[in-house]
Amino acid sequence: MSQLPKPDREQLRAKYPDVFNRPASARLTMPAMIVGASAIFVVGLVDLDFSPAKLLSGLSQLGWITLMMIPPDPGPSLPAYLSALGETLSIAVLGTTIAAIAALPVSLLAARNIIPSGLLRLPVRRAFDSIRGVDTLIWALVWINVVGLGPFAGVLAIAVSDFGAFGKLFSEAIEAADKKQVEGIRASGGTALHEIRFGLMPQVLPVIAGQVLYFIESNTRSATIIGIVGAGGIGLQLAEQIRVLEWQKVSFLILMILIAVAAIDWISGKLRFAVIGQRAVA
Repeated sequence: MSQLPKPDREQLRAKYPDVFNRPASARLTMPAMIVGASAIFVVGLVDLDFSPAKLLSGLSQLGWITLMMIPPDPGPSLPAYLSALGETLSIAVLGTTIAAIAALPVSLLAARNIIPSGLLRLPVRRAFDSIRGVDTLIWALVWINVVGLGPFAGVLAIAVSDFGAFGKLFSEAIEAADKKQVEGIRASGGTALHEIRFGLMPQVLPVIAGQVLYFIESNTRSATIIGIVGAGGIGLQLAEQIRVLEWQKVSFLILMILIAVAAIDWISGKLRFAVIGQRAVA
């Protein structure tokens, strides 16, 4: 088998001078970025007082707490825990639903194919960015001070936080919709509302439904966290049992949360596949 001729290095250098004669700044960019990132990482460890000795000594404490959690035992508080879990699920579902209903019409104003002018579209987009830039936990602390402790504050926190996220996701789904259906309705004499109702919405609603189902699953965990700061639900029960060092009850509550999240994940996954299947058939 004959071997391929070896390439002439001088010819290649003359043909591709940009590859062989790269300036020093281009050659040093990547090493400089790696050195800079490593320096930031080391400074961060020092500034945050990272200590392997503290970590190793804490592992024994963690092992002791783990042993104290076995076996999980709710004691006489099982009915209260089930009620709290139902409250957490209600917070997640209601907050997500309110956010989706409120964000859908506003997201039309942030879509380029609906509002071509940036004078109105860009402020709406920046508003969505500002709202979703604040974490759900921060919104929970704000609403607790506005409406008081309880699940109502949790619903409002999730609704406001998800309003910003849904606005961005919905507007992007609307912008990615196929233009042919809209153009067909326009050619047949339809108005702008007809284009949105019959051209865009049938395309984006399955995508939106899948996103809402995913957020319900995610917000179940968020509702647990905001419950710890006083927004109701099983998070409040979990924080109380940790405070009094009832580790067997803590492990039972954690087990309940894991089972609930896994069940919601399974159900939402089935629903998402059903929605995608209907979209493919359509």
